Amino acid sequence: MDLPRRLVQLYLGLVLYGLSSSLLVLAGLGLDPWDVFHQGLARHTPLAIGTWAIVVGALVLLLWIPLRQRPGIGTLSNVVVIGAVMDVVLAVTPTPRALGWRVVCLVAGVVLSGVATGAYIGAGLGPGPRDGLMTGLAARGHSIRVVRTAIELTVLVTGWLLGGTVGVGTVLYAVSIGPLAHVFIPLLAREPRSSASARDLQPLRSLE
Repeated sequence: MDLPRRLVQLYLGLVLYGLSSSLLVLAGLGLDPWDVFHQGLARHTPLAIGTWAIVVGALVLLLWIPLRQRPGIGTLSNVVVIGAVMDVVLAVTPTPRALGWRVVCLVAGVVLSGVATGAYIGAGLGPGPRDGLMTGLAARGHSIRVVRTAIELTVLVTGWLLGGTVGVGTVLYAVSIGPLAHVFIPLLAREPRSSASARDLQPLRSLE
C-alpha cells in the first residue's frame, strides 16, 4: 500500500476514534479506562477532556525515551488528533437525555472504536502512545497482559476517584474491544507480515 493511502487510512481512523470516544462521553454510561482518567482530570481543571487526552498522551510519549521506543507519524498524530476531535464534537453536540439514545451512543461508540483501532493501527505508521508504553514495558520481560491490566486499572481507579464516569459502558468496552480488534485489525492491516505491524498489533491482541 502506498504512503498516501496509508496516511488517509491513518487519519480517518484517528478521527473516527475521536468520534467514538465522544459518543461514549455523550452516552454517560461509562468510558474506557483512559478516558475515565481524562474526564476525571477535566472535572478538576479548566481543560476539556480532549485537551487532557492530548496532554496525557504527550506525557506518556515522554516515557518512551527510557524504553527506547521509536514513535512513528501515527504515534505523534494519535496524540493530537483524537483529543482535538473529541473537543470539537463535544462542543457542538448536545448531550442526549433519553436512555434509548444514550444506549445508541454507547453501542455505536464501542463498535466504531473497534473499527477505528483497526484503521489507524492497520495503516502501519506507528502505535498510539499508550500502546507503545505497554509494548515497551513488555519488551523488558513483563507479560503484556499483566502490564496492560496494571496500567489500565491504575488509570481507571485514579480517574474514578477524580470523578470520571465508570459504568456499564466501561464493562462493555472492556469485553468488546478485544474481539472487535481481532476482526478489524487484520481486516484493515496493510502490511500484515511486517515486523512493525506485528509489534503494533500486540497490545490489542492481548485483549482477545
